Amino acid sequence: MKSFDLNDLSGKDAHQHLLSAVGPRPIAFASTIDEDGKPNLSPFSYFGVFSSNPPILAFSPARRVRNNTTKDTLHNVQSTKEVVINIVNYDLVQQMSLASTEYATGVNEFKKAGLTPIESDLVKPFRVKESPVQFECKVNDIISLGDEGGAGNMIICEVIRMHVDESVLNENGITDSTKLDLVARMGANWYCRANRESMFEVEKPLATLGIGVDQIPDRIRKSVFLTGNDLGKLGNVERLPNDAELEEFAREERIRTIFESSDNGMEAREQLHEYAKELLEEDKVSKAWKALLCDKLNRS
Repeated sequence: MKSFDLNDLSGKDAHQHLLSAVGPRPIAFASTIDEDGKPNLSPFSYFGVFSSNPPILAFSPARRVRNNTTKDTLHNVQSTKEVVINIVNYDLVQQMSLASTEYATGVNEFKKAGLTPIESDLVKPFRVKESPVQFECKVNDIISLGDEGGAGNMIICEVIRMHVDESVLNENGITDSTKLDLVARMGANWYCRANRESMFEVEKPLATLGIGVDQIPDRIRKSVFLTGNDLGKLGNVERLPNDAELEEFAREERIRTIFESSDNGMEAREQLHEYAKELLEEDKVSKAWKALLCDKLNRS
């Protein structure tokens, strides 16, 4: 593994390393206005949600690496203390990218990108009509993170009104990630798309107290068939199956076939581990545990 101090690299190289390694990053499509009421629209991938009560978002317009200049978005929020953060989905990605062009100050990126400005309820900056989720925000604080090229300016925003397209709500009226078709930034020119096909669920260990990977028997924990993700699933159960459950499970045809076709215990164990791997890929964790522990039963 190669190690280095980012401060020893050029600003460009450090920038590329960080943005390639830290991702995917959500995109804040920030709409602001200047003191004369002229709109500005620009995307930022230094962005995230940091609190729900109060509802706080933060994004960071960094100083330009090549010449250490600052961006119109920063100047506008410094003077008006208001911003609308529009969420970017796949239908918007090309227009969003076009809006990132460094047009001269005062040029209307809504027009350049072919997007529709609509009035906000509580703040002066316009919302992007085409965005499926829009946050009207007041700016609570702006924190300068440095004065060299590449240094960020963290803009901490409090959401005072949220707008959500009804098409992306679930049956309970809550925003549904699987319907948004969001895009996120990676390194260089790369993006990724968070559609239903690329999304997967991982059960949060909030209501359970998992046994942990350290409590998995060595013969299973060191299996050549199981990955770290597999062990994580196995370690998230609260208890192991008892002997009665194993005896019942061992009567299933797949288990009987494994024992009947194996010449020795090691061969049977390998086949049980392969079967458990299949079950884990289907998220059948309880059955996977039973398959893994069946090797201790006497099938001779």
